[in-house]
Amino acid sequence: MTDAPKSDSPTPTGANAGYGEGAIQILEGLEAVRKRPGMYIGDTSDGTGLHHLVFEVVDNSIDEALAGYCDDIVVTIHSDNSISVTDNGRGIPTGVKMDDKHEPKRSAAEIALTELHAGGKFNQNSYKVSGGLHGVGVSCVNALSSTLRLTVRREGKKHELEFSRGFVQDRIIEVVGGVEISPMKITGDTDKRGTEVRFLPDTEIFKENADFHYEILSKRLRELSFLNNGVRIRLIDERTGKEDDFSGAGGVKGFVEFINGAKKVLHPNAFYATGTRPAETYGGIPGTEIGVEVAMQWNDAYSEQVLCFTNNIPQRDGGTHLTGLRAAMTRVIGRYIEQNELAKKAKVEVSGDDMREGLCCVLSVKVPEPKFSSQTKDKLVSSEVRAPVEDIVARTLTEYLEERPQDAKIICGKIVEAARAREAARKAREMTRRKGVLDGFGLPGKLADCQEKDPAMSEIYIVEGDSAGGSAKQGRDRKFQAILPLRGKILNVERARYEKLLTSNEIVTLITALGTGIGKTAADSGRSGADDFNIDKLRYHRVIIMTDADVDGAHIRTLLLTFFYRQMPELVERGHIYIAQPPLYKVKAGKEELYLKDGSALDAFLMRVALKEAVVHTGGDAPQAISGDTLAELARKYQLAEGVIARLSAFMDEEALRAIASGVALNLDTVETAEASAIALQQRLADMQANGTAPQVASEFDARTDKPMLRISRRHHGNIKSSVLTQDFVHGADYAALTEAAQTFKELLSDGARVTRGEGERQRAERVASFREAMQWLIAEAERTTTRQRYKGLGEMNPEQLWETTMDPAVRRLLRVQIDDAIEADRVFTTLMGDEVEPRREFIETNALRAVNIDA
Repeated sequence: MTDAPKSDSPTPTGANAGYGEGAIQILEGLEAVRKRPGMYIGDTSDGTGLHHLVFEVVDNSIDEALAGYCDDIVVTIHSDNSISVTDNGRGIPTGVKMDDKHEPKRSAAEIALTELHAGGKFNQNSYKVSGGLHGVGVSCVNALSSTLRLTVRREGKKHELEFSRGFVQDRIIEVVGGVEISPMKITGDTDKRGTEVRFLPDTEIFKENADFHYEILSKRLRELSFLNNGVRIRLIDERTGKEDDFSGAGGVKGFVEFINGAKKVLHPNAFYATGTRPAETYGGIPGTEIGVEVAMQWNDAYSEQVLCFTNNIPQRDGGTHLTGLRAAMTRVIGRYIEQNELAKKAKVEVSGDDMREGLCCVLSVKVPEPKFSSQTKDKLVSSEVRAPVEDIVARTLTEYLEERPQDAKIICGKIVEAARAREAARKAREMTRRKGVLDGFGLPGKLADCQEKDPAMSEIYIVEGDSAGGSAKQGRDRKFQAILPLRGKILNVERARYEKLLTSNEIVTLITALGTGIGKTAADSGRSGADDFNIDKLRYHRVIIMTDADVDGAHIRTLLLTFFYRQMPELVERGHIYIAQPPLYKVKAGKEELYLKDGSALDAFLMRVALKEAVVHTGGDAPQAISGDTLAELARKYQLAEGVIARLSAFMDEEALRAIASGVALNLDTVETAEASAIALQQRLADMQANGTAPQVASEFDARTDKPMLRISRRHHGNIKSSVLTQDFVHGADYAALTEAAQTFKELLSDGARVTRGEGERQRAERVASFREAMQWLIAEAERTTTRQRYKGLGEMNPEQLWETTMDPAVRRLLRVQIDDAIEADRVFTTLMGDEVEPRREFIETNALRAVNIDA
């Protein structure tokens, strides 16, 4: 190799000057995950990446179930916002891998949690079918967690490893045969087997959103339980005490029955087909099989609901498996209707759309090494899947229609009726087109439009009644804000066909103002017309529902959400629908006047007022005066501890939590330390009990978790109420917050302690025995010296107040409507807005006690 010729080009300056070999970075192992987490788990700011961590761990347990070694999975959201996933599978191998290139030689479990692309899923002998093909799952979770504890129960022993941000903590090093090894720590004997992973997401990575949402987790776990028949999955939320048991009885057939639970099904016997075909026959991997499982049931709704899965992974956009299903349906049902002359008698032509109206279907395929259209796996493109699905569905559906003539008659009757309705809707569209009802050339007279013509810069407020509309019109910025007042309550569209919608003036007004049209898109309907739904014609990219905070306002808001969800779902899916959040309170303290959004903001305001000119005098032989920033920091720690107690007291004994906050230390690592902790807690509770009998505290051993715990039993109105304190709680962040408060406030105040507020003649004082008493007195003083007004309706505000609080983009709060769980959303809308009374009554009875601010 010769030297490169010298160049006469000028020496680089500026941004290029520092671009040399030192600028090239090599990111090794989990360092790359922490540097670019979005490449591995998705967005870290909107919650998708956060919940993906849980699903990565759960997928490992599901793979054990698919391999036939696991049938019980427990996912727990702990009170400190950590998550644990426990299964009864084989357990991650714990032995030291002697061919490890690392020094010291590590256990297989440590390698699985610290190395990318390390796992058993690349070997078809370990897992024939797997959803996690990247091999970066649990190692990513480890890298993005501030702490992670792995517990493996295997071969009669309990093994543990602890990590922090991907690095092993308290590593054990031994020398065997002259070779350094690092085995897992053995912490005891056990007669159970399986793996438990508990992790706390790192707030350095998840800065904006580190809170787990129960609904998002329950949606996915419910899907997995149905898609893996025989696997029991439980979700427990220690923050609220909520718990769900997803036993998934019935497989995909049970899934369909669950989705249709709140709907009126037309035929009780759901269609079900299952089978396998050799993959090699259709161009797949030799020696493997393609598994197909599908269930279908029609209800009296007007839309279809089809869920597609490949190896438990959902495909929002379908793919080759859905193509095979639809081809089989169209061919078999079309032939049955033709042979029985059902369409001919009704004088209609049946289309594929008619067959899918009211259809609820779950389609699941198991495919070795599936291919998807993108990294998001929203569409399956494996060509070898279509033919097996079409073959299995066609054969079974033909038998179903022949063997169940009554069900066949009901299904085909529904399809023919859908064809009739489609024809009636076509005639109604032609009539409205001739009359120009929805053509958009004439905007509604009650619409106060904006001057801006760019939809992305425009927004429309849908308000309740002319009075609120008047205030909104006067208070708005007419450059980009449009106002549409609606009179009365709009039509409940949950059970309304197209022609019925057009009889409602308010619905027509709303459709015309938005400009999108209504119904299916031109692509879905196979035709093109001015009345088809077209998202590109949306005139405002922010559609804001602004109603009163009373019962009527809530009902109107619900009717509007029902309309958008059922008739314009793409507006919801794309995030165009918002709900205005007017302030709940107006407060005044002296000359200061503020609008506050909710109760939390009110509490923060009262604390700020309470600490103004406040001084806590510690008393004792060396009294001190605490005020200013020092007092504010103590108040912050006090509020943190009180918040923990308020949240946990829903399912833990409140007095026991206050005992911990007063200094009782718990150790539940062994049976002996747990018994000592029970005695100490019992004594403190007895000291705290001024009147009555103190609760009983007993040490117990939890066979389910293999860990000691404390049970607190209290007699209440003749009944025994008990709660538990677990080892997980003692090791969590909530216990740490309470013990920190105990250390901060212990012996802070002595005899003669007092608190004062104000100066000179305005000063008021009170003797206190604890810092809690001091804070309670200060808050009461703040409430005494402030006035507050609670708003219930927009009509209580004048135009200037409405602009300042609810419409000014610089200060307003908007709640974007999004769907985390489409199945649950569909069930709720059907239950609350449908025709069936019994499900609605059960819903109200179940949730009545959870309702708050009923008079709002």
